[in-house]
Amino acid sequence: MRLLLVEDDPVLLRSLQHSLQKAAYAVDIADNGIEAEYLGKEGIYDLVILDLGLPGRSGLEVLQNWRNNHVIVPVIILTARDAWHERVEGFQAGADDYVGKPFHIEELLARIKALLQRTQGLSQAPIQKADFILDEEQQSITTKDQKTHDLTATEFRLLRYMMLNSGKILSKSKLTEHIYDFDSDKDSNVIEVYISRIRQLLGKQYIETRRNQGYIFHTRQPE
Repeated sequence: MRLLLVEDDPVLLRSLQHSLQKAAYAVDIADNGIEAEYLGKEGIYDLVILDLGLPGRSGLEVLQNWRNNHVIVPVIILTARDAWHERVEGFQAGADDYVGKPFHIEELLARIKALLQRTQGLSQAPIQKADFILDEEQQSITTKDQKTHDLTATEFRLLRYMMLNSGKILSKSKLTEHIYDFDSDKDSNVIEVYISRIRQLLGKQYIETRRNQGYIFHTRQPE
C-alpha cells in the first residue's frame, strides 16, 4: 500500500514517515499544500494523511480541490484534538476520518487499517486467499502446509497488494506504483526477483505471468 503523508512539522513528518514505513507502507511526503495537492492528483495513492495547517495552501482547501476534481482517495485529517470545527469542516470537505493531535502512532495505524478495510471491502481478519494467510501484524505468510514464513517489507507490500487484487492482471508499472515510494529504486526487473521469491514460498502455479501484460494472483490453483 502506498500512502501520501502531508505534514509541515519536519520532526513529526519524519517520525511518522519512519513509523509508517516500519508498518510496511510505502510513504511519500509533502510539507506544503501546493505540493500535496499536485501529488494527490497523481492517482497513485491508496490513502492520504493530511494535516490541515499547511503553508502555501491549507489542508482544507487541498481536500476540497481534490474532491472537486473527483480525486476519491481516502483521507485521514490531522487536527488539534480540541478543534471540533476543523473536524466538522474536514468531513464536510470530504474527509473519511480524523486523528486529533497529539496522538499515539498506534491509533493512527489502527485508523489507517480500518479505513483501508472499509474502502476496499476487507474484513478485520488477516488477509486469506487460496490456502494462504497473510498476517499484517507480523508481516508473514502462512502456507497450506501450516508453515509460517517471514517476509521482507517489500515482499510483504507486494504480496499484500497482489492478494487484495487477486484475479486481476497487475502490470509491473501498477505494482511499482503501489509498493514503492519516490525515494525507492524502481527498477522493474527487481519486481521479477520478488515474484520469484514469493513463488518459491507459495508455489509457482499461484502467480501467473501474462506475457507483455503482468501477473495474476490466483485464489485457487489453476487446472
